[in-house]
Amino acid sequence: MAGDLERVLSQLKKHGLLLQTDACLPSVCALVAGAPVRGSWWAHPRSHEMFRVNCALADHQDVLIVRLISGKVTYVERGLWSPVVAIGRAREAWQIKGLARASRELLKDTDRAPVEPARRLSKAASELERSLLVYSEQFHTAAGSHARRLEAWDHWLQRTGFAATKVSPDLARDTLEQLVESLNHQFNARGRLPWHPSL
Repeated sequence: MAGDLERVLSQLKKHGLLLQTDACLPSVCALVAGAPVRGSWWAHPRSHEMFRVNCALADHQDVLIVRLISGKVTYVERGLWSPVVAIGRAREAWQIKGLARASRELLKDTDRAPVEPARRLSKAASELERSLLVYSEQFHTAAGSHARRLEAWDHWLQRTGFAATKVSPDLARDTLEQLVESLNHQFNARGRLPWHPSL
């Protein structure tokens, strides 16, 4: 796994962003497999190696995980954390307008303290995640079940000690738009950012 992880971290540093899996854009699964993975990566012969690398990235001090590109799990290199956080904290119209009532209530709860939403709130939690309104972390409970913890970005900053550079939401969006546009052009892809879901 060490070689796979080093290769993935090198590509993350080079591109700034890596998807967990994608048919065109640079992704962890493709780097481990040696080629793009079609369908579920869990069915791939190297799925165990992919899982280990994904877990190592989740634990890495210089990697942030968000659903940034096309609603997919995206690994973000530390140099881009400030733009992501600035967008997450902005609470702009594209993030708030149209949120379901359950999502709004869950956001209020998350603003007060980190939340492990009940299974019945999974759709609301996913909506907040896709809008970058919260930091979301996947984990396994002591009983072995899969769970998710949501955290306000302000709380995340305090907990991690990350000193975010002040950047306006407009500049933050421009930074990520230029990067994704470049990746799309380079890899003949159509990755979308959450504030442009239909592009």
